[in-house]
Amino acid sequence: MNVGVAHSEVNPNTRVMNSRGMWLTYALGVGMLHIVLLSIPFFSVPVAWTLTNVIHNLGMYVFLHAVKGTPFETPDQGKARLLTHWEQLDYGVQFTSSRKFFTISPIILYFLTSFYTKYDPTHFILNTTSLLTVLIPKLPQLHGVRLFGINKY
Repeated sequence: MNVGVAHSEVNPNTRVMNSRGMWLTYALGVGMLHIVLLSIPFFSVPVAWTLTNVIHNLGMYVFLHAVKGTPFETPDQGKARLLTHWEQLDYGVQFTSSRKFFTISPIILYFLTSFYTKYDPTHFILNTTSLLTVLIPKLPQLHGVRLFGINKY
């Protein structure tokens, strides 16, 4: 590693999800969120699982699909400022390992939540709606699409 040398990435935002330990940190963060919610005395186990799922999916939606731009100064003539983090991820290449991981992780959390809530209809509807809000924007057909002009600029 060369100290004092600039990174070679045009946009470091594109490779941050592939960095060492990112997936483990992500999984540990979700686990810690669930443990904190379980430690609150007046939350039952199904409520804690549903809250874990909903908070996770809300955070994933905001950070990957709603916030646009990059915290780094990039020499790309402002192209990155019009893209969400998901659209910048791996330079927009579909079906990479990091994209697959961040697509499969909410599905696994959804299955766990559905099992531990015993498929209660109220929890099931909340969790399914929450899952769809993070899975639909990840579809390759919606890359760069802004529905009804929302988040266009």
